[in-house]
Amino acid sequence: MKIIIVAGGPPEYIPYLKVNTSESITWIGVDRGVHYLLEQNIVPQKAFGDFDSVTAAELAEMKKKITDLDMFPSEKDETDTELAVNWAMAQNPSSITMLGVTGGRLDHFLGNVQLLLKGIQNGFTIEIRDKQNILYLVNPGQYPIKMNKDLPYISFLSITPTVSGITLDGFKYPLKNRNIKWGDTLCISNELDTENGTFSFKDGILMMIRSRDSSHFM
Repeated sequence: MKIIIVAGGPPEYIPYLKVNTSESITWIGVDRGVHYLLEQNIVPQKAFGDFDSVTAAELAEMKKKITDLDMFPSEKDETDTELAVNWAMAQNPSSITMLGVTGGRLDHFLGNVQLLLKGIQNGFTIEIRDKQNILYLVNPGQYPIKMNKDLPYISFLSITPTVSGITLDGFKYPLKNRNIKWGDTLCISNELDTENGTFSFKDGILMMIRSRDSSHFM
């Protein structure tokens, strides 16, 4: 089972919501993300939020269509999206993807990036996707990577104080057993030089971002 969480970020950043896959998808709406889903004729299996970003009429429509809607007070320890992620991890899904969590307020975006760390610490690789980027965290190891002409630029950032032993094979700018620290920009905006490549590292947690220029924003 795949879980896709749709939060209430600017809708122009949210990718096309219809997903063609043979694997079952559980749609989760967060706050105004519930409204976005209903606009696309997708009824989420579960909804979370304080719903302070929707109108009374929109909330009434949500309550009418959604059987499992959890309302929370605005003053609480977790964000609405964190509540959704906590629930998603408890279902032990094959994957968790977050949409509608980029653009808009930077505090919300950076808080959502922090949830990727919470995911990997609990054994889940959570992806953030929008129309221009995919980002997720990886633990030490060796990973294959394929060229994607829609997302040609590949960047790596250290999430821990140091990521050691980074090796990039098949890249335009290869590396061999290099270390990067929090704040380094050595591995920003690389590209694959072959159809298939690999990246590996020995210690730390690495953020991987695949992107395209805004001129190709779809």
